[in-house]
Amino acid sequence: MMRNGFKHSCLQNLVRVSSSAAFPTRNPRRQHLSHLRRTPHASAISAASPAVSKPDVDVDSLFSKVLESDRGVLLTREDHRKVAEMVRELERFCVEKPVNCPLIFGEWDVVYCSNPTSPGGLYRSAIGRLFFKTKEMIQVLEAPDIVRNKVCFSILGVIDGEVSLTGKLNVLDEKWIEVIFKSPEIKIGGLELAYGGESEVKLEILYVDEKMRLGKGSRGSLFVFRRRDTV
Repeated sequence: MMRNGFKHSCLQNLVRVSSSAAFPTRNPRRQHLSHLRRTPHASAISAASPAVSKPDVDVDSLFSKVLESDRGVLLTREDHRKVAEMVRELERFCVEKPVNCPLIFGEWDVVYCSNPTSPGGLYRSAIGRLFFKTKEMIQVLEAPDIVRNKVCFSILGVIDGEVSLTGKLNVLDEKWIEVIFKSPEIKIGGLELAYGGESEVKLEILYVDEKMRLGKGSRGSLFVFRRRDTV
């Protein structure tokens, strides 16, 4: 009986922050959705792609900087500054019109964010991390226009759970995409719940190749993604 009560209590707390579980922070604006879908730029991604330039900077060196950092939480301010410099250097070698590059599709691990609470909401805050241990953060882009986000975690190392969102991808211009997400689905132990309404995110694609994708959210947060089939 106490264990079931604990599950329900944790579920209620997670529901309060589930609206921040996308990558990056989402800003619900339902009244604009129909307008965005009618704009000429809001279209599915093309399958065509230009050749990928090879950057001089070592992509693996950026991975070595951010891996084992709890997605950036453990890095110092100086470390974050160095990561930002490396991202800017790689951005110089980004393909032209990256939204048209088929390399953006696939399964990606979120390995870094300059703002710890952007991917995952309040439970990724300093207090939230005391109770919720993040096990995985995954973003899947399926051609031509499906996005799936999932955060897997454990509560006090006892109860496993996950928050997942499914959305439709729209192209805004040659670098920016927008994703309109359906209500998040929350699972804790044997409990499942859909909560909230539609929401949206915007993300600029800064760089993409066979192993790495770099992005910047509309509020300036930097993201580093690693392709899962290269791990």
